[in-house]
Amino acid sequence: MKLSGATLNLLFIGDVVGKGGRKAVKALVPQLKQQYMCTFVIANGENCAAGAGLNQSCLREMDGVDVFTSGDHTWDRKEFEDEIRGMKNVVRPANMSKLQPGRGWLCTRNPAGGDVAVISLMGKVFMKDSAYCPFETAEQILTQIPITCKCIVVDIHAEATSEKAALAWFLDGRVTAVLGTHTHVQTADARILPGGTAFISDVGMVGAADSILGRAVPDVIAKFRTGMPHKFPVVETGIRLDAAVIRYDMTTGRALEIKPISVMYEPES
Repeated sequence: MKLSGATLNLLFIGDVVGKGGRKAVKALVPQLKQQYMCTFVIANGENCAAGAGLNQSCLREMDGVDVFTSGDHTWDRKEFEDEIRGMKNVVRPANMSKLQPGRGWLCTRNPAGGDVAVISLMGKVFMKDSAYCPFETAEQILTQIPITCKCIVVDIHAEATSEKAALAWFLDGRVTAVLGTHTHVQTADARILPGGTAFISDVGMVGAADSILGRAVPDVIAKFRTGMPHKFPVVETGIRLDAAVIRYDMTTGRALEIKPISVMYEPES
């Protein structure tokens, strides 16, 4: 691909967990946009409502985010089934049943120039919910995206790193970025694939640094030790925001750089 030299940066934020995560996003996004010169923000919001699910009220608190993706907890909050129908900046996994409300991808304007297409997909390996093949679904969606939309970002919400990596290589050169979510732990494999697609197995989360995937440590340990049903309270303090900054050529859509970031949220007292 020939590079034009005109580049833009976008910010992709990992799974937002609970009220603490929402507060961190609202507070940190403006300064992160300025620091990394990002003109577009995407966040996975599927855990933002009390740690499981999402709803309109919680999403509106994070007003610095342009598009929200989701995953296997999309329907944990009953009210969201109706709310998603009227929300133009939210996508649920595209490879779930077509009978489900909402949409699996969207194309919207980047204020700095050009359009951004955002696709939400869910993996099949080790996931409790059934989903159609993410590979076939992605190919079908790519035929529907306007040719004028050069920047295409895929959120692959999946458990297996192999499935995420396979999807990234499968889409290499056809999308700007394939970014993994769901496991809440930022991985060390961020890179640009040969065809110009940015990839990382998991972006991480916006949740408590001293926690297990955003949940209280003693309760999670108790579950593993006993095997008995247990509630996992969300830890709402000591929040760390994990994200990735992707620099791309706005003419070709080719990714030029991916930079994982991790920032502690320190609320003013």
